[in-house]
Amino acid sequence: MTDTNADRPSRPLPIVIVGHVDHGKSTLIGRLLHETGSLPDGKLDELHTQAQRRGVPFEWSFVMDALQIERDQGITVDTTRIWFATRKRGYVIIDAPGHSEFLKNMVTGAAGADAAMLVVDAQQGVSEQTRRHAYLLALLGVSQITVAINKMDLVGYDKDRFEAVEADVRAYLANIGLAPLSVIPIAARAGENITDAPSADEVGRLDWWRGPSLTGALDAFEERPAVLDQPLRLPVQDVYRREDERVIVGRIESGRLRVGDTISLAPGGRQAKIAGFRAWNGSTPVAAVAGQSVAVTFDEEVFVERGHIISTPADAPGEANRIRVRLFWLDDKPLMVGDRLSLRLATAAHTVTVEAIERVIDVQDLGSIPADHVERNAVAEVVLRGRSRIVHDSFDRLAGTGRAVLARDHRLVGGCIIKEAVDIAALRNLTTVEQTVTVAERALANGHRGGVLWLTGLSGSGKSTLAMALQRCLFERGRQVYVLDGDNVRQGLNRDLGFGPDARAENIRRIAEVARLFADAGFLVISAFISPYREDRDNARAIIGEEFREIYVRADLALCEQRDPKGLYVRARAGEIAEFTGISAPYEEPASPDLVVDTGTHSVDSALQVLLNGVDSDFTDAIPAGAAVG
Repeated sequence: MTDTNADRPSRPLPIVIVGHVDHGKSTLIGRLLHETGSLPDGKLDELHTQAQRRGVPFEWSFVMDALQIERDQGITVDTTRIWFATRKRGYVIIDAPGHSEFLKNMVTGAAGADAAMLVVDAQQGVSEQTRRHAYLLALLGVSQITVAINKMDLVGYDKDRFEAVEADVRAYLANIGLAPLSVIPIAARAGENITDAPSADEVGRLDWWRGPSLTGALDAFEERPAVLDQPLRLPVQDVYRREDERVIVGRIESGRLRVGDTISLAPGGRQAKIAGFRAWNGSTPVAAVAGQSVAVTFDEEVFVERGHIISTPADAPGEANRIRVRLFWLDDKPLMVGDRLSLRLATAAHTVTVEAIERVIDVQDLGSIPADHVERNAVAEVVLRGRSRIVHDSFDRLAGTGRAVLARDHRLVGGCIIKEAVDIAALRNLTTVEQTVTVAERALANGHRGGVLWLTGLSGSGKSTLAMALQRCLFERGRQVYVLDGDNVRQGLNRDLGFGPDARAENIRRIAEVARLFADAGFLVISAFISPYREDRDNARAIIGEEFREIYVRADLALCEQRDPKGLYVRARAGEIAEFTGISAPYEEPASPDLVVDTGTHSVDSALQVLLNGVDSDFTDAIPAGAAVG
């Protein structure tokens, strides 16, 4: 047995073992644990006793088939993590199911691996499931692979048979862009070539083999390149209140972070400095690196919530409403254009719609065909459109923020890698026309910058009243100002939209695009919309950019019902209005608004003064310099 007491790297190398259900993975893992001395004392005797009690022959697969249902059915149904060690280092095996019914668990397992072992039956050769698993490894970016040609005992340890299967495997892997580090013959049941390669003076069996043993092949894997020197990516897990400060928590996926660093928040690009780290136990650090979970504070209050990604301003991730992905579909129900899914990327969950299915890839011959749907276990390239801006990297650049899973009704239905953002203007042969008057010139001429004051709150909270009063005051001060009101817009631009979640999202998207154009023209735009969903308001912020201000016009439901200026609450309570916010549809309060105006405690005049002060400080006091008018 291999000596496991030598010095080894402290971090176990995560590897995934994949292969067809009948090609002997479980047997191989059980034998591997035994041959490396990684089984707990007495475990093997216990398993032999259990087999005798059940009246079945002992199988090495019993070592890792922990669930009774797996032993009865003879298949592995879930990913299992198992630790073992060679002389060189420790490993954690992510055993992934081989049965076609459980490919979704294989996707989950392979996504966390640094390397892979592909198990192929010497007698059966390369199967359709072998090709699927290999393609999934390529899809998920697992490029370090060794191939174990198992069950050599069933083919009489025949060298020619091994070489024929090896040639098939290498040819297929080459076609999908993978090159195995090694392809080795083994007989897992007999323990052949697991830890000790056959010597030259052995007779029979694998005496012709001059390559490494299985553990020798695994020890040839390299550690994943250090993520410390990659661009900073810190997906925000949550935001906590700790006394009077907000603490942002998450795990650094790549890069480094220290006190005083200027960071950028995506989506939106808002910037702040790291004021400090927080620790509930022990000393407070001043820096952290990839792999560490951290709690940090900023030097100023900026909008941040779960799903946002912290980076450096000079090397931020991409943001797009449309992305092109390569996906592996796992659901019984085919994927269709128009389907709505949840794209789970890092800590964010984006509602996305399938905008286009560009091609379906045949994993057998690697050809591709146009298609209008994607069947189960198929690979396809698809364009997804998000309701909110999707913060991402291409998978080729950064795997952690370039790989995602897809869910429907809280069920995992696919895995994907992000290829690129989709430029919708390019798809439609559109060209951006540059203005001949700059933003700075308009600001100098107007005496203020353009911007958007996004008033959100329940119906009856006072949004429209405040918007119209603010418009009059600003106009009388000589400001360029216009109000976009929900009722007015729905009578024209958005008259084709209903009030369900999707229609509300499109309503807000259109308004945000119009408001952005107004702001670019130098106007102060006051929008008065319920806009009940945080995701839609975040999308508006991403569309408009730095000149967006979210203003929460707060009034509790009882007060809004008491006011009920349009009689809508009465009708909603009577069931005459479906999906009415606050009654039969939710209102999600802003998590971190730029300004809060409580109309339950402020008069119209005092609330108006708060808004005017905000306009002066944000849009009037700081005029861009360096541009001449005329």
